[in-house]
Amino acid sequence: MPNQQLIMGNSSCEEILQILLDHKVRRFLLVCGSSFHSLAIADTIKGFPIPYTVFSDFSPNPKYEDICKGVALFNREGCDFVLSVGGGSSMDVAKCIKLFATMDPKELFLRQAYLENGIPLMAIPTTAGTGSESTRYAVIYHEGEKLSVTHGSLVPKFAVLEPSVLESLPLYQKKCSMLDALCQGIESWWSVNANQESISYARQAISLVVEHIDGYLANEPVGNEGMLLASNWAGRAINITQTTAPHAMSYKITSLFGLPHGHAVALCLPKVWRFMLENQALCIDPRGREYLASVFDELATALGAQGPDKAILWLEALLETLDMKVPTGLDEAKLQVLVDSVNLERLQNSPVKLDALTLRKLYENIFDFLKEG
Repeated sequence: MPNQQLIMGNSSCEEILQILLDHKVRRFLLVCGSSFHSLAIADTIKGFPIPYTVFSDFSPNPKYEDICKGVALFNREGCDFVLSVGGGSSMDVAKCIKLFATMDPKELFLRQAYLENGIPLMAIPTTAGTGSESTRYAVIYHEGEKLSVTHGSLVPKFAVLEPSVLESLPLYQKKCSMLDALCQGIESWWSVNANQESISYARQAISLVVEHIDGYLANEPVGNEGMLLASNWAGRAINITQTTAPHAMSYKITSLFGLPHGHAVALCLPKVWRFMLENQALCIDPRGREYLASVFDELATALGAQGPDKAILWLEALLETLDMKVPTGLDEAKLQVLVDSVNLERLQNSPVKLDALTLRKLYENIFDFLKEG
């Protein structure tokens, strides 16, 4: 994990200003969505004695052309610092502007060498879920194709966890974000790429989610801050390991049924875990079946359950309590679309072998479970 300064607590706004002053920032580019202006922190940032330029001209699923506009604005205005306030889209845009700002604008940025350019990036996440403020990834769309831009310098140098930004979020959005963080922590822990560092991050993320669920959903400051920290740790974990089958299976559910990402991945995870628990003979983690069994046991402990079977039941009960319903309208054609959509490379991060037939059965189980609910 690249060195990142984490800023939390009541003095966070003063620390943000001090960082800008310490870096002798002439003008910063403020990358944010329209909701930024309704946040309490917005007035503070606007009141800083440092010039800034706002960039909000991007779509919820950022396009390459959006990034180009942001890069041009950054350079035209003479900016030397990027400050992102928002959810995953704002952060993806800010990361790419930071990375591309010193490249040749006459050539396609995506084909040029990615290099650390020294432009500082600060992220203030306004949801507790993606953990994007602690990952080296950014997702954009180029000519209709979804692309992952990956480079170590995309991890923001500064991450500000300010609980007040979560207070105005709709409850359903808070639920979805929380579930994304929880699933990232779980998937990272069982990933074949997991190591001692990533497991430490994942364990802390899961423990924080479990500890702060009630306070977070009740919109209490301590609960909101705890969930922001959980999301940050989960992001650190997947920054090392990437995600696994539940995430790979969830993307098309989101686009096909219009279900938010955290909701979709949470529907997939218990079914995938159940399959892996019952098919450990298909283990593809080089550390072997005994190691995998120990991972499942440790995950259950982190979730506060006595064994993986009860942990899966706890997750399913949580989805029911949160009223996370399964979408209706699945037919044979859509089922095949779901199966065909899964990224096989992402499946290879999973510790148990999964094939197309297994994916089909898992999708059938996911949607049957919803119908029964």
